[in-house]
Amino acid sequence: MTSVPSVTLSQRGVARLSSGHPWIYRSDVRGAASVAGGSEVRLVDERGKFLAVAFYSSSSQIALRVLTRDDRPADEVVAERLRLAVELRERLFPGASAVRLVHAEGDLLPGLVVDRYGKALAVQTLIQATDARRETLVRKLVELTGATVVVERNDVAARRHEGLPLQKGVLVGQLDGPVPYREGDLDLFANLLEGQKTGAFLDQRENRLLAGGLAFGRALDCFSYAGGFALQLARHAASVVAVDSSEAAVAELAANAEQNGLQNVESVVANAFDYLRQACERGEKFDLIVLDPPAFTKSKEALDGAIRGYKEINLRAMRMLRAGGLLVSSSCSYHVDEARFAAVLLAAARDAGRSMQLLEKRGAGRDHPELIGAPETRYLKCFFLRAL
Repeated sequence: MTSVPSVTLSQRGVARLSSGHPWIYRSDVRGAASVAGGSEVRLVDERGKFLAVAFYSSSSQIALRVLTRDDRPADEVVAERLRLAVELRERLFPGASAVRLVHAEGDLLPGLVVDRYGKALAVQTLIQATDARRETLVRKLVELTGATVVVERNDVAARRHEGLPLQKGVLVGQLDGPVPYREGDLDLFANLLEGQKTGAFLDQRENRLLAGGLAFGRALDCFSYAGGFALQLARHAASVVAVDSSEAAVAELAANAEQNGLQNVESVVANAFDYLRQACERGEKFDLIVLDPPAFTKSKEALDGAIRGYKEINLRAMRMLRAGGLLVSSSCSYHVDEARFAAVLLAAARDAGRSMQLLEKRGAGRDHPELIGAPETRYLKCFFLRAL
């Protein structure tokens, strides 16, 4: 690999790499001024010793994303990692029609996210290196999966850090409206070009199935979006109230409920904070409540406000639970780590005057693997609690 440019790391960069983290910040990079953005580079220490192969960004503060610690061509490694990622999902979820196939750094495929919905793939190339290789990546994915439709959902803000435009569209085949897929025993639809994320929130899929199996009595799903939790709850609960501020999301939820013959779901267009406050003031009671809000903060600076928000919604939910009722409470804010989130739940329980049992602490589904040494790959917390 003598034709591949070398980039020297500072001692701090070498230490970060040795810790297992795949990101190197620009302040720890030496002599990369002539390297083109998106290039494959060899990382060396100040004595010239080879350390790893990485992708270089000319724009982001994350200047280097490690691909492999072997001295091998990047494209060869990427092809192998794609095959391994797809094989893992096929072993974990044989026959599943909706699954995350590639989870970026979690699969050591930095800047690449791929979700499958039936025969369709939704792809995100989030850094300069994967964006430059987009056509090659798509060809390989089609070869590995047999997909007939591929769309790009590159309309996410993270691309701005890489100096990349925000865009979306169909790359392979033809997309004729929402794509059908199956989750558990439900037939659902994902709008791959207009829906949130890549069409649905697949990271909560296993948590939704578990919550659905535990559902009973009267249930409430706040921040329900298109009804991922609500529809699973409706299979066993007597009734479900689903609350979201988006009229389009609530309409999609209603269509999914009708598709599955679920007539016990009441859809409400409302701000979830307001709904919880008003329902609590009315003295309403529920046997199961799901709180699955969007990230309340994407920076450390807004952490205090996020903590207040999580406490408020959880406190009101705990007050409305009947004895023996279940609370499924989530946070997808990376800066609110598991310890902070647990402390928020304890504070909410104390102020609500409730004793809560912790049944299980969960994260994203197994198709969203975490990379040991990279805490950023663990962002979702999902606590199953029971009120006493």
